[in-house]
Amino acid sequence: MAADLVDWDLATRAGRRLARPGPALERAEADRIVAQLRTLADDAEGHVVDYTKLIPPSGAAGFAPVAVVDRSEWIRANVAGLRAMTAPLLGKLEGQSGSSGKVSRAAGRRVSGVQVGGLLAYLSSKVLGQYEVFGAGSDGAGLPAGGRLLLVAPNIAEIERRLDVPPRDFRLWVCLHEQTHRVQFTAVPWLRGHLESELAAFAEVTELDPTAMAARLRAAIGSARRRESVSLIELLQTPEQRAVLDRLQAIMTLLEGHADQVMDAVGPAVVPSVKTIRDRFERRRDGGSPLDRMVRKLLGLDLKMQQYREGGAFVRAVVERVGVSGFNTVWESPQTLPSRAELAAPEAWLTRVLGLTPAA
Repeated sequence: MAADLVDWDLATRAGRRLARPGPALERAEADRIVAQLRTLADDAEGHVVDYTKLIPPSGAAGFAPVAVVDRSEWIRANVAGLRAMTAPLLGKLEGQSGSSGKVSRAAGRRVSGVQVGGLLAYLSSKVLGQYEVFGAGSDGAGLPAGGRLLLVAPNIAEIERRLDVPPRDFRLWVCLHEQTHRVQFTAVPWLRGHLESELAAFAEVTELDPTAMAARLRAAIGSARRRESVSLIELLQTPEQRAVLDRLQAIMTLLEGHADQVMDAVGPAVVPSVKTIRDRFERRRDGGSPLDRMVRKLLGLDLKMQQYREGGAFVRAVVERVGVSGFNTVWESPQTLPSRAELAAPEAWLTRVLGLTPAA
């Protein structure tokens, strides 16, 4: 099986062992935070649906539950998600590794497991919430058809303290963003299948020849020293991979930008301190220690910050021109999604998809 190439159980154990502890909370306080997050998540869903006009099919909300989790459960969930997402690629690699010895193969599985666990341990203190599209639920069974929304309670509690903002306002603000992702996937049923097909396409064009990969790594490291704005991950891509990843990045940029725009559109009416929260949170996004910034760059995490801003600018420009209903044309099919070039030039998308002439 493809899963044999990574020791996924070891990844979970390593991630949990390496993860930093969350903020010190009394049990009663932790219970109150969890209860309020569940209530605010329900409130946020109503605000998001009212604004976006994206209506999940009847009963869909029940198939996309909200789970308030700690860092340990977030790691477990993301190991399951990575296992599902990488199955096509690892399946291809599995087919080319039959001649390797059992000892070296077992060692490789363990090394890969520890590497995955270490990465997720680092990320487990950074993530406030996540829409879980792929993976397995806490009982090990597959996720519901609509996925699952995770809210990472200790991280939310820790960041609201660091920012010194009203806890209820910050929690609702986070829920608005994350519930937008939940509504996107429940109201646009083809979206998950489209992501799966793109991941399969990436596996299809991935070159696994060790000599070629080593040559690209050497060239990428040299280029990374000269190009500050490009991540090592980007530089390692082949042209064929880049074409697929451009499409995937365009989708993720749209999803993240849409969630950011919804937060800003809905926030002022329901989050009294939204301006303070936004200002302080933006400074936090851009900050961090030099080591933290270097790690984010190497992992390509800075691209996510770019996604919020570039995607948000695209959505705001389109909504300003044609309103929310006009923007929702983007959800009609994969063909109406913006390309990476169109994200930077909303007028090009408006012309291609809606037939509008550029604004004067």
